Amino acid sequence: MDALQALLLGVVEGVTEFLPISSTGHLILASSLLGIAQTEFQKTFEIFIQLGAIAAVVVVFWKKFLDIELLKKIIVAFIPTGIIGLTVYKIVKSYLLGNESVVLWSLFLGGIALIAFEYFYPSQPSPVASEASDTRELARISYKKALGIGLFQSIAIIPGVSRSGATIVGGMLLGLRRRTIVEFSFLLAVPTMLAASGLDLLKNASSITTSEVGLLAIGFSAAFVVALLSIVWLLRFVRTHTFVPFGVYRILVALIFWFVILR
Repeated sequence: MDALQALLLGVVEGVTEFLPISSTGHLILASSLLGIAQTEFQKTFEIFIQLGAIAAVVVVFWKKFLDIELLKKIIVAFIPTGIIGLTVYKIVKSYLLGNESVVLWSLFLGGIALIAFEYFYPSQPSPVASEASDTRELARISYKKALGIGLFQSIAIIPGVSRSGATIVGGMLLGLRRRTIVEFSFLLAVPTMLAASGLDLLKNASSITTSEVGLLAIGFSAAFVVALLSIVWLLRFVRTHTFVPFGVYRILVALIFWFVILR
């Protein structure tokens, strides 16, 4: 991997981390297009640069992290993923992360699931909802619902599923409005990605070279800047749109890779 490739992957991470299209899946597919081998460092890079996107969440929503009650609910929602992640970390990194077939099937089936969800659960966007009303609804999320959202998030340990997609759909099934669950998904990403990146760095930091540290910094910085824009855009998008376009996009990406790029 060179500096330009690290920059491009950072941009991909920043764009896709919070959209229901799977950032991990896109990083794996982008690496394939760029001809980057799925080495141990490459897998660590894909996990680490998510911290750039997470830093963007902290910058945008830092005041919400001062709400102790909300913070406790975020921790409760993180518990299922934390337990499952620690249990199957080696399996995921060894056999799933970097597996194009797993990613494409997850993108394809996840796209169908998003479209079906919008068809059978036609909750309309709320363009008139205010930030204050969203804040009040965040405060009303129960610990039971927070745990339920966390269980949905744990499905995304499979590359290509999409952490944000799983939590958003799960939250809406539990009765939350679109923008509210989108914000909660942003906040929940912080402990989730911190844990994933921290665990990977603890296990692999000693093998990272000085030049690779520079590549990590480039990817982190690009992901941070682009994620700031992506967060603002998605919060506006969900006020007036459903997630059907993302479902269609996922299906198209999977089909293009299957029948055009990987044939």
